[in-house]
Amino acid sequence: MKDTFKHQGMRQKLVETLIKKGIKNNSVLKAIGKIPRHLFMDSGFIDHAYQDKAFPIAADQTISQPYTVAFQSELLQIKTGDKILEIGTGSGYQCAVLIELGAKVYSIERQQELFKKTFKFLPKIGYRAKKLIFGDGYKGLPDEAPFDSIIVTAGAPFVPNPLLSQLAIGGRLVIPVGEDVQVMTMFIRKGPKDFEKHEFGKFRFVPLLEDKN
Repeated sequence: MKDTFKHQGMRQKLVETLIKKGIKNNSVLKAIGKIPRHLFMDSGFIDHAYQDKAFPIAADQTISQPYTVAFQSELLQIKTGDKILEIGTGSGYQCAVLIELGAKVYSIERQQELFKKTFKFLPKIGYRAKKLIFGDGYKGLPDEAPFDSIIVTAGAPFVPNPLLSQLAIGGRLVIPVGEDVQVMTMFIRKGPKDFEKHEFGKFRFVPLLEDKN
């Protein structure tokens, strides 16, 4: 669980890469520059931790590419104290970024192996979500709604209606939609039944699976 000057230097290089790729939000860049991403991966792969690429973790999932994490985080426009629902806790890296940005995070993971691991791991390195839940992300978390933002970190073949309905007015849902390749999509809730939709190009995610618990 060491974070050395070498790791910090590698992180700064990663931040420079993200700036070159168009990430502008200073808080997001600062979070990526601070969080020890190598601790979220198996120790044998430390050299890969600060390259801008996705990497396999347990349960056939991946830790998302840093650019993707930064891009989704930037779209959310998080303010301190925002209540955020994350669908797909995974390694916990995106969750840590959201917490670093000042969000109160409720995160759902449907892979039990990953859930158990991340549930123990995040508090160990100082990141405490409001709630980490083992469950089906398609259903969202109606008991805790509404949310200021919802972020989905797996490719969804369609947009789950429960997630749209759990957004606060003015809230944002950022979700990669599609089968093999996904289009990063953002919905802003303008009224009870009124949503504004924006699309931001193609990304590749592991699939968001339904009722697989």
